[in-house]
Amino acid sequence: MLRYISQRLIAMAITLFLIISLLFFLIHAMPGSIVNDPLLPTDVRERIEAKYHLDKPLIVQYGYFLGDFLTFEFGDSLKVQPKVPVFNIIKEKLPITIQLNVMALLFTLPIGIMCGIIAALKKNTMTDHGINMMVVLFISVPSFVFAALLQYMVAYKWELLPILLSTDQGMTWDKIKSMIMPVLALSFGEIAIITRYLRAELCETINSDYMLLARMKGLSHMQATVRHAIRNSFIPLSNIIIPMIFSILSGAIVIENIFSVPGLGSLSVNSINSLDHPLTIAVMFFYSLIALISILIVDLSYGIIDPRIRMGGKK
Repeated sequence: MLRYISQRLIAMAITLFLIISLLFFLIHAMPGSIVNDPLLPTDVRERIEAKYHLDKPLIVQYGYFLGDFLTFEFGDSLKVQPKVPVFNIIKEKLPITIQLNVMALLFTLPIGIMCGIIAALKKNTMTDHGINMMVVLFISVPSFVFAALLQYMVAYKWELLPILLSTDQGMTWDKIKSMIMPVLALSFGEIAIITRYLRAELCETINSDYMLLARMKGLSHMQATVRHAIRNSFIPLSNIIIPMIFSILSGAIVIENIFSVPGLGSLSVNSINSLDHPLTIAVMFFYSLIALISILIVDLSYGIIDPRIRMGGKK
């Protein structure tokens, strides 16, 4: 297992290096530049060019960038929050993104698992058909459409909830109410994905031989399902649930912008629109790191969920 983890960490480092290099060239290939702003004084433009080596060829800039990257020095923001270190900006925006996505996960996981189990146990009944219709609807319709519908119907027409996120500090009641619609918009698609995968796996597992043996030993259908079928069905489902848990740190770019959530999603859009290259690269680096860590955790979780699975062992 240690050898496998070491190999994966090395592969993750190489992948992260390739991603960050590609990001550098893609971002610098975008039209426009902060130093081309006609309102920017000449002396300020020259200082920025000298500090970030913008007056040198791109390949030379890339060499300086790699040197800074290896020391985790991404510089200061140029436009969004001038002269503020980019990682300080990310730390400032991170808590609201975590709050929003943790609430979405706390709503998504139990509802999705419950619907998947019910659909499998009630296979080919009206309950199953109703849940399947919900799954198709939630998967087919993008989250931003649900967000717009919630804003129009719940907030504007019925006036039950605020349209935008509250600016209150801390988790006040008004802020929790304002987070209900973003949480719902984030959760619908994820609930459908969990329900679909868990139903498919449970339906296959329930008809397996070891389930028949458990029933012959005296367990009821529900007892055999809870004790044996659900755990085995969670092995492939971990591919869905574990990345979903780690995605609380990446946020939802579209939903955050629709509801004016001042999190990482809004920050990434603002940095790209402002041509704030150091901040954009830092945010994308953060997203990439979280994605790679989640993939590693998914692979390692297989051996935890099912002890028969051993990675890196000798045959």
